Amino acid sequence: MTAQRQERYGSRPGIALFALLAGFFAALSLDFTAQASTTERVVVNRYSGLAIEGFDPVAYFTESMAAQGLPDFEAREAGAVWRFRNQGNRASFVAHPEIYGPQFGGYDPVDLGRGVTYAGNPRFWVVAGQRLYLFGREENRDAFAAEPARFLQDARARWSVLVQGLAQ
Repeated sequence: MTAQRQERYGSRPGIALFALLAGFFAALSLDFTAQASTTERVVVNRYSGLAIEGFDPVAYFTESMAAQGLPDFEAREAGAVWRFRNQGNRASFVAHPEIYGPQFGGYDPVDLGRGVTYAGNPRFWVVAGQRLYLFGREENRDAFAAEPARFLQDARARWSVLVQGLAQ
């Protein structure tokens, strides 16, 4: 072990090996998570089964914010578990999931327009035309917000083909 490595990790080589393996497995788990979240028709966390990471889809409309739902208020729809902040939000969603659920199953419409299914992040969102859209990156959200019609035309045109490649 070089003097520089000894200084950084001490004189115990086990620490260096642990750090190397921890980094490898962290990167590997991120890759599997991203891969899994982009194979379903609705973006779902593969470990928790929660749609849009447990955020309340109705709160985007009623509170104009991304708000975590609660385990006490859950519903099943489209093969996913959805969480809500209260019973009223849950009831609204159950009655009209096509309105309150994120469009394109929570996939980024800007990337869909490019022919790629990329999972949206519930923290990057826009309500446009009375519908919720999630985005994988802030830049996509900002571009979409400036000109939604342009991006929606491309996303809708490609969605019917892309959705066929996603699991049910």
